[in-house]
Amino acid sequence: MSDRLERAVRTILEEIGEDTAREGLVDTPARVARMYRELFSGMGIDPASVLSAEFEEGYNELVIVKDIPFYSMCEHHLIPFFGHAHIGYVPNGKISGLSKLARLVEVVSRRPQLQERMVSTIADVMYRELSPQGVMVVIEAEHLCMTMRGVKKPGTTTVTSAIRGIFNDDASLRAEFLALIGRDKK
Repeated sequence: MSDRLERAVRTILEEIGEDTAREGLVDTPARVARMYRELFSGMGIDPASVLSAEFEEGYNELVIVKDIPFYSMCEHHLIPFFGHAHIGYVPNGKISGLSKLARLVEVVSRRPQLQERMVSTIADVMYRELSPQGVMVVIEAEHLCMTMRGVKKPGTTTVTSAIRGIFNDDASLRAEFLALIGRDKK
């Protein structure tokens, strides 16, 4: 894969009129290939596999992990989008390791992605694998495809949410989640 990626990067540089033999670009194809392997490291990993640590606890109140930073790549332009994910769930007797929730965000974000798919995937995997009473996920992100090209609107934030289970029927629980992540006054 590395050789093909390096050749592809070299081709892109040549197509935009660069001299790939000049000092600053000689090692760029290899660097970009390494970077792509890192940025797309979620490919081929089943997101459910990171939720393996569950604990019988009997806890059934709201659990929130907020402000989980992530970086992803827009599948339409292969330009980054980045921001924070906020995850809340109401366990049904079993709780997840908190770091597993951050790892889930990491795995899902490390592939060519759409923010709408990302938020849904995180909620669906949690709802299926943890069998909680409910899950709510909010993602806030800035998309460089809107900032540095196209409409060029820096600072624009896209907010998406996914709601599963008890959060669908309990407006006060949704409101509590939004208040605790600081979205109730925005």
